[in-house]
Amino acid sequence: METAPPNEASAVVRLYGIRHHGPGSALALRRVLLDDPPDVLLVEGPREADAVVSLVADPAMRAPVTLLGYELGHPDNAVFHPFASFSPEWVALRWATDAQVPVRFIDLALANTLANWPVEVQTTLSDAQRDIDHSREQRPRDPLGDLAHAAGYDDAERWWEDVVEHRDGTSLFEAVADAMTVLRSAYEPDFVPSDPIESRREAQMRTGIRTAVRDGFTRIAVVCGAWHVPALCNATNLKQTRRDAALLRGMPKTKVAVTWVPWTHRRLAAATGYGAGVTSPGWYHHLFAHPGDDTIARWFSEAARVLRAADYGTSAADVVEATRLATSLASLRGRPLAGLVEVDDAARAVLGDGTDTPMRLLSNELVIGTVIGQVPPHTPMVPLARNLALEQKRLRLAPEAAPQLLELDLRKPRDLARSRLLHQLIVLRVPWGREVDGRRSVGTFRETWHLCWEPELAVRLIEASALGTTVHAAAAAALLQRAGESSSLGELTAAVELCLLGDLVSILPQLVQLIADRATLDLDVTRLMTAVPALARTLRYGDVRGTDAGTLAAVLAGMISRIAAGLAPACMHLDDDSAAAMGVHMLETQAALAMLGRLDADDLLAVFHQALGDVVDRAAVHPSLQGRATRSLADAGRLRVTDVDHRVARALSRGTPPTDGAHFVEGFLGSSGTVLIHDTDLLGVVDRWLATLDSQSFIETLPLLRRTFATFELAERRQIGDKIRGAPGLGRSRGVLELDAERVAASLATIAQLLGARA
Repeated sequence: METAPPNEASAVVRLYGIRHHGPGSALALRRVLLDDPPDVLLVEGPREADAVVSLVADPAMRAPVTLLGYELGHPDNAVFHPFASFSPEWVALRWATDAQVPVRFIDLALANTLANWPVEVQTTLSDAQRDIDHSREQRPRDPLGDLAHAAGYDDAERWWEDVVEHRDGTSLFEAVADAMTVLRSAYEPDFVPSDPIESRREAQMRTGIRTAVRDGFTRIAVVCGAWHVPALCNATNLKQTRRDAALLRGMPKTKVAVTWVPWTHRRLAAATGYGAGVTSPGWYHHLFAHPGDDTIARWFSEAARVLRAADYGTSAADVVEATRLATSLASLRGRPLAGLVEVDDAARAVLGDGTDTPMRLLSNELVIGTVIGQVPPHTPMVPLARNLALEQKRLRLAPEAAPQLLELDLRKPRDLARSRLLHQLIVLRVPWGREVDGRRSVGTFRETWHLCWEPELAVRLIEASALGTTVHAAAAAALLQRAGESSSLGELTAAVELCLLGDLVSILPQLVQLIADRATLDLDVTRLMTAVPALARTLRYGDVRGTDAGTLAAVLAGMISRIAAGLAPACMHLDDDSAAAMGVHMLETQAALAMLGRLDADDLLAVFHQALGDVVDRAAVHPSLQGRATRSLADAGRLRVTDVDHRVARALSRGTPPTDGAHFVEGFLGSSGTVLIHDTDLLGVVDRWLATLDSQSFIETLPLLRRTFATFELAERRQIGDKIRGAPGLGRSRGVLELDAERVAASLATIAQLLGARA
């Protein structure tokens, strides 16, 4: 749309209304800029972006990227302005920087939008990259939907694609401007938005146009969202100038910074909550990169490549057939070009055999896409982000948007350094990687990581930048700060483990001292036991990473001494739930000490086993804990078989309440019936105890016994049943089954009648 300011007859302003992420708009805009180049380009975007727009021309800059603006001192107050390769603004910026045409951003400054606005205005703050689709969400009706309905469409998205994105030519900008003018005249008389932020944005854009006219530019191109075009037509009107000045006066301000950071196609998707997002970024990228008659054929060729890589058989004939089917569907449906709906229908029928699994693969890989952008090394960054980029390059660990598994062998220097970096980032709450179960069972020197870089992690880095200029220094400061604020001994021991995993040994003495002080004052046995596993892992794996964790041994020994002294009293007078939790702590503590596998650990285990012996002998201890302690001592060889049988027999004697006996069995067996399979005498004790229960006692204990035996493996339950049926002396207490002949005959007669047979 072209306008000529009344007082500046020599200046011509052309307004190009676009969809913020529309490939058709981008192609059309590139054609008009090449055919009729302006001498200045004005783009809807925050004015601070002028300082970093020159980076767009750098060969190392690759979309998708986002303009990140954040408040200095409060980096969590940030906003993203994403650009894809098919974003019209990005196409215009690339053209202007290549042609050396000045570029100016004319939207409201981030210094204003990120400032602390009054409460009544804060509720209406909107993303500066809002497109016409997103704008209508703020209105009681759907302007674009009404326009689509008038054209005979029931889907506004499909209508926009057919009339804009899938059409060739440059005349669409005039048509879009006319359509938006009609809509805005119907929805918002006088083109004045009710949204106070939106009205200020348009006032600022009009001000930017007037500034370009005053600066002597005669051919001005303005790239903005289509909804704003009617509001910018009267930018140089004198009355409008006064109204804009009054509207922009007195806005709050704050100090901000802007930079470019990589973005991903997945984050461009509307499903992620991004207001101006599109449902299929990968599809739109394909439409922009491969315009012409072979667009659909190229798409199915790429789809075949993806499916073959996943071991789905796809032939060249399938590609031809799918292309023909998609084109035919578009013709039948009256569409100028096969859209994503037609392509999906054809792919499901021909390539996916009507199933969903291949379609989900195509959706992730192609329709949405896994592309991640790239910014030049000299892009303005906080020192912490720059240090991370250097570490990633040094360790050959490039961030990827697609999830990937990374297997590390800690005996190799580079893999060890990678592991330390990933753990340091976890400390900084920048979870680029997540450790998962993998090959660690092969040895303590192996780790498996699930890596996936999300653009939001750039904001996390900015937030953490106040802690240090390098990842190592910032992680050490963050860990020490959190440890000092922690009120839990378990959190402190977990911090020590992270300290060694991330090679942050410079703060190890302070952490050890914090643990020693806290453990000395903490009389809660449960909290002490919670802290033991992390300390044991630290001692066990510290040597693998080449770090000295010996100073923790004395702390651990002191904690075990205090646990042993208070374990039996802590197990007394507990309810069922508390006893179950205490039993888990007992098992984890014993397993942690046994894992150490060192001479000093044997002494600690002896102390702990002595405490378990006290638990078994105390009368007021919950029966499940007595059973669990008995089993632990038996497994460790601290009790002879005859002693174990004696203790079990005593717990299951007639003088013991049946429910207590069931709790003892539950604690003793845990989740494994192996001991009953290999110890026939013990199985006989349990079997005879069950046989002596009266009916009421059996009913009371049955739920506990069912819960216990349900945790056994099916093979274990089968073997236990076989032993009871076949072993001498087992099962005899149940007596010989005798049948009443008359009752049997009556039952058989009833069954015969039901089956329609003769008795």
